[in-house]
Amino acid sequence: MRFTVLGPVRAWHGRTEVTPSPPKQRALLALLLVRAGSPVGLSDVIDVLWPQGPPRSAPNVVRHHVSSLRRLLSAEGNGGGTIPLTRGSGGYRLDVDADCLDLLVFRQLAERARQATRDGSPPTATGFYADALALWRGPVACGIAAEVRSHPVFTAVDEECVSTVRAAATVALSAGASGRVLAPLRQAAAAHPLDESVQAHLVLALSATGRQAEALAAYRAVRERLAEELGVGPGRELTDAQRRVLDQHPATVRPAPDTGTGTGTGTGKGKGTYTDADTTGTADPPTPPPTPSPTTPPPPRRTPRVRPAHLPADLPVFAGRDDDLTRAQALSTRRGPHGATASPAPTITVIEGMAGVGKTSLAVHWAHGVASRFPDGQLYADLRGFDPAGAALESGEILCAFLYGLGVHPQDMPVGLDARAALYRHLLADRRVLVLLDNARDSAQVRPLLPGAPGCHVMVTSRNRLQGLIAAEGARSLILGPLSETEAREVLSRRLGPQRIAAEAAAAEAIIGLCGRLPLALAIVAARAGSGPGFPLASIAAELREGHGGLDAFSGDEADVRAVFSWSHRYLTPTTARLFRLLSIHPGPEVSRHAAASLAGLEPREARAALADLTRSHLLTEPAPGRYACHDLLRAYAAERVRAEETEQGRRDALGRLLDHALHTAQSAVDLLYPHRTEREPPPSRHTGATPAPLSGRESATAWLTVELPALLALVESADTGGFLTHAWQLALTLELFADRRGLRDEQISLQRAGLAAAERLGDPLGRAHLHRTLGFALHRTGADAEARSHLDRALRLFTALDHRDGQARTLRSLAFLANSRARYEEALEHYARALAHYRTTANARGQANVLNEIGWTHILRGDHHEALTQCAAAVALHQDTGDAGGEARAWDSIGYAHHHLGQYTHALSCYRQALVLYREIGERTLEAESIGHVGDTLHAQGDHRAARASWEHAAAILAEWGHPDADHLLEKVHDATTGPA
Repeated sequence: MRFTVLGPVRAWHGRTEVTPSPPKQRALLALLLVRAGSPVGLSDVIDVLWPQGPPRSAPNVVRHHVSSLRRLLSAEGNGGGTIPLTRGSGGYRLDVDADCLDLLVFRQLAERARQATRDGSPPTATGFYADALALWRGPVACGIAAEVRSHPVFTAVDEECVSTVRAAATVALSAGASGRVLAPLRQAAAAHPLDESVQAHLVLALSATGRQAEALAAYRAVRERLAEELGVGPGRELTDAQRRVLDQHPATVRPAPDTGTGTGTGTGKGKGTYTDADTTGTADPPTPPPTPSPTTPPPPRRTPRVRPAHLPADLPVFAGRDDDLTRAQALSTRRGPHGATASPAPTITVIEGMAGVGKTSLAVHWAHGVASRFPDGQLYADLRGFDPAGAALESGEILCAFLYGLGVHPQDMPVGLDARAALYRHLLADRRVLVLLDNARDSAQVRPLLPGAPGCHVMVTSRNRLQGLIAAEGARSLILGPLSETEAREVLSRRLGPQRIAAEAAAAEAIIGLCGRLPLALAIVAARAGSGPGFPLASIAAELREGHGGLDAFSGDEADVRAVFSWSHRYLTPTTARLFRLLSIHPGPEVSRHAAASLAGLEPREARAALADLTRSHLLTEPAPGRYACHDLLRAYAAERVRAEETEQGRRDALGRLLDHALHTAQSAVDLLYPHRTEREPPPSRHTGATPAPLSGRESATAWLTVELPALLALVESADTGGFLTHAWQLALTLELFADRRGLRDEQISLQRAGLAAAERLGDPLGRAHLHRTLGFALHRTGADAEARSHLDRALRLFTALDHRDGQARTLRSLAFLANSRARYEEALEHYARALAHYRTTANARGQANVLNEIGWTHILRGDHHEALTQCAAAVALHQDTGDAGGEARAWDSIGYAHHHLGQYTHALSCYRQALVLYREIGERTLEAESIGHVGDTLHAQGDHRAARASWEHAAAILAEWGHPDADHLLEKVHDATTGPA
């Protein structure tokens, strides 16, 4: 087989292209190709394919796509050869011959070019580079989803290609053959319009090929882009290129040879300084310091050239954060055209994160690791932006300290912030200094402390999102989250010793979970454990559990998580602080903007502003647009504050508003999805300030229910324990049909049990009747038929006592469904006859149509397919009269099933297709998948095994996206049929 990934993702068997069409399957192939020959773990695949967070069904979906890819690439499906996609202990691996994948050929040719450069043969190297770059047809893996392609596994290969272009341009310029690499150089420049190194290479290459006017136009264009988008002027490499063009000597200056290895690390290697072509290994003389402007006073004559070394000591037990350190390294060197230690303007990295997440430790550790890159020293200051006493340092004070560190005598210290900042920038104008600004409050506090020198790097840490630095100063942000489980274990091992952790592994794992993998909390616990080496970790874990998620266990002599969090809380406005406290009442893992607004009784606009403040303060994260999450320890702190600062009635009112939001929105969503459902009761009147989420149609209703379901399940429990018993049983009833269609059996049962318990405590007979029925139906889904029958019988007695005819009919249909599963068809038909009579009494035409279809299905089960056709045809007509497209589609599916069992396969397929048209019109995906599965059964019966497998796979993919258990049954069909005739 042959594959390409340097551009569109494509695959061929001989001359036949076999590229997968489903987007995620194509993305999976792209991932396996860029990692060809190496195993890719399941978690890595999920991380790439679902950048916004995976659904619960992600592992099943991946396995399905792997299975489909394997068949696509296999000999059985494509006429010979081996199956290149295998699975081992390390994950999935795609084995590709070196000459069959453009990326591997590209790397081979680039390495030959580098060897030729080392051997002193630029013309030969240029030829190899030109051949390699001819394989580069666009962005790596273009055509897959943009958010997937932005993953580092793909962007690293993009960086590798651009680095190769730079190296090729350098060698081609020295060989007098720039024309051979001009096309890929133009391609790289178009893709990276602000990469000054690439643009400088393009300017020189254009000039070297006789295009001086075009070269100068290219320079002017990038200069204007830099000014407009970044507010900076061109750096030294670009201005040198312009000067060489103006001097008509483009070949007398060239970038240093690229030292990158072509491994795709994306570190920006090869952006070296220019050297004179006639002076071997000699760099250009350093540029003299700029002449001071009238507003920039020169440094006093007594100022010596001092090398400051202000970094705090590195943490001896620093552990983990390897990925974050790599990202910090990449961010600090990404724009550097003069190699890894220089850039056209000071690079700025902001490490953001909530209190206690380890921002300072990471920044100091990273700074010690790169200190040698900054030979003129390191400056450090704790800006005390969240000092508990409110004593954040002023920028002028910090500049005084920095100027002293740079050798300025106290008598020569300028007066005023602007004068000090000007002297500070002047002293650093020709130096390479690392500046670490810790614990910044906001962008305004940082801005005067930024040097202007191109060789400097600034690292800032803050609990707030410093959007001003990012937007106006070109800073790059690194958001720090909790440690991974492996990193957290390493932290404890470093502090307590690996032997102790190994000896009490279970207790250590419990401590890690209870500390929320937060470095500060782990350090406090480790300090306590370290004070008594014989003190068992299991006792500490028990103490943490006894805290019930509170913060008492995390207090200590020198550090207190509660105090640390209070520092951030103190700076919030009263409205924002109150919202933060009330969010602890929400039981779900995430909260939406409208739910948050309801909790606090705010208008959505006010809630949006307060949530933005909390996100900037890193007291919340925003894992998806409009959805907010809170770390467990921060939630515990918020719960403490809400108990201390809100009255019991205030907390109850907040929960009531939240439940009103949930119940009213859920009823609206279910009404949009299932407009003909009858299991709906009028909700309680709304609290003032409750804000239902606006839903515009079926798609938004599905999205809301899918995302909110975990929180809604938890809210039923909260409503019960909080005394909102009507909300509890009505919310459970409202969600029953949606949970059933999604195949969420465990959730469906637990939801109905909680709703029933609330209805029984309330003493509401109608609620009890509804919930006995829905619980009985859910239990039958899992095979617990005896308990199911008990609940259904109680539901029927309650509905009868209430003279609730529709409720009786619905329960009788559930009893018939149970009887059919036990092959008691006559009993089922008796239940259906009684249900039909009740529906006729209440003139419920839709109920009658549903019963007719279910009677027809019962006749199918007992083998009377002709009678089934009669009953189901009547159901279709009645559904068409009532305008119930979903009911009509179910009846068409039943008719198709009857024709299938009569051997009338063409009629069956026609009926299934009619059902599919209707299901797709209303967006009923799970029932659509059921009909597609039936299509597969009929095609298989006709002998078209390949088409049957395709239908089953399609149906399984739909169900797997929702985590529906029936997906596995369909995939088993596919597997069993694969060994049959193709």
